Amino acid sequence: MNIYQAVTELVARAVAVQLITQEDSVYARNRILHLLKIDDFQEPEESGSEGGIPELLDFLVAHACEHKLIEDVFDQRDILSSQLMDCFIPLPSVINERFYAKFSRSPREATDYFYALSQHSNYIQTRQIDRNINYKAATEYGELDITINLSKPEKNPKDIAREKLMKSSNYPRCLLCVENEGYAGRAGHPARANHRLIRLRLGGEPWYFQYSPYVYYNEHCIVLAGEHRDMKIDRQTIERLLLFVDFMPHYFVGSNADLPIVGGSILSHDHYQGGRYEFAMAKATDEYRFSLRDFPLLESAIVKWPMSVIRLRGEHMADMVGAADHILAKWRAYSDMAAHIQAYTQGTPHNTITPIARKRGKMWELDLVLRNNRTTEEHPMGIFHPHEDVQHIKKENIGLIEVMGLAVLPARLESELKEVENFLLGREQRLAEYHLAWAEELARRYEGTVTPDNAEAIVRREVAAKFLRVLEDAGVFKRNEAGVAAFKRFIATLGTEES
Repeated sequence: MNIYQAVTELVARAVAVQLITQEDSVYARNRILHLLKIDDFQEPEESGSEGGIPELLDFLVAHACEHKLIEDVFDQRDILSSQLMDCFIPLPSVINERFYAKFSRSPREATDYFYALSQHSNYIQTRQIDRNINYKAATEYGELDITINLSKPEKNPKDIAREKLMKSSNYPRCLLCVENEGYAGRAGHPARANHRLIRLRLGGEPWYFQYSPYVYYNEHCIVLAGEHRDMKIDRQTIERLLLFVDFMPHYFVGSNADLPIVGGSILSHDHYQGGRYEFAMAKATDEYRFSLRDFPLLESAIVKWPMSVIRLRGEHMADMVGAADHILAKWRAYSDMAAHIQAYTQGTPHNTITPIARKRGKMWELDLVLRNNRTTEEHPMGIFHPHEDVQHIKKENIGLIEVMGLAVLPARLESELKEVENFLLGREQRLAEYHLAWAEELARRYEGTVTPDNAEAIVRREVAAKFLRVLEDAGVFKRNEAGVAAFKRFIATLGTEES
């Protein structure tokens, strides 16, 4: 394949997936030629590639590197790739007009359009995402989702050195700011020329809707505030979540907690995550039902889940918001040292929630996951954080996605778990020291039963068991007799009657 064939094929693919029409093809081709500093064009005699858009982009970027148009480093390759795709993507105003025209017929039609656009434009990194290792594991709480995250590209020392030499910039202020839309990118800040946002209004202020570049589940979206401000969980948060699922009833939406340790990776910009997927937690059943005296029309329950979850259901948004705000206020101030829960340490707050909203027919459903981020000498990373004996599998914060039952595990496990399999099979291996105690325990438990045919399945099942332990560690009220009693003590402070 030569450069003219690659350009022609890329334009043809863009037409085929309806990024542009045939009438736009010459215009788009000329913009690509300009980016590649090619002054002529020779119509190819035959098709040059069976690859898709990502493969064609790779070819064009490799051509640019070979001809010294850009340096062969990650950031410059990423910037050129997104600029090439920007040749095919309409302005934000056009995309929003199309989105809302489709939305007037069906919210699903609108999101189907925008999701496909985000994939075909290579903003959603579909090829990278396909590298992830994904499987489900049965537990007493339903099927947990396990993902070993291999999608985010690793930077080499040359890329990292370039970032250190770059002049610091506060524009865009963070990766979620609206100013990322169309931003070319720079060393240390990803290219966003092919990035578009849908405009929303939630609670009377501007918000924006996009998809995650590295989706962890179907239609994994991000809903972000127009204002760059810290994450905050309050009454308005609950109202916005319910307004969003009213606007897009085929999606769920939730917020990470607003405190370190129990929050997500970005606490500096108010945002939510949602999508068109039903996690194990959403399918979990009621374990203990009660009634809130001040909100008699609502259904209230403790959910059968390894973390501590209160579920509210109701047809009236005002009741849902009022009840959730009431529970949040009570939890913010709640202490129970018998359960290791302390609301404040010298004025520093420790209690918050991870809220998740969904719509089921006419009913709103709201899950409030109780969180506490207190640390001790015994648990310096958090009392309700993955404890040391599971950190060889997962030691990062337990955010919204994990709370709902999807483990996002580090890429290192791809090779490390193979070594655990080799250990169980008695083969030569290079087992990481931090996996040794676990591997020895598995070897004792599965002695004489591990074969080349079942080793992977055994290790995967045991990884899921570790993730379940991670969720149990993060639960503020443990699922034992003392923990259940402690949870009911908190419920009693809400003004309740057992159903």
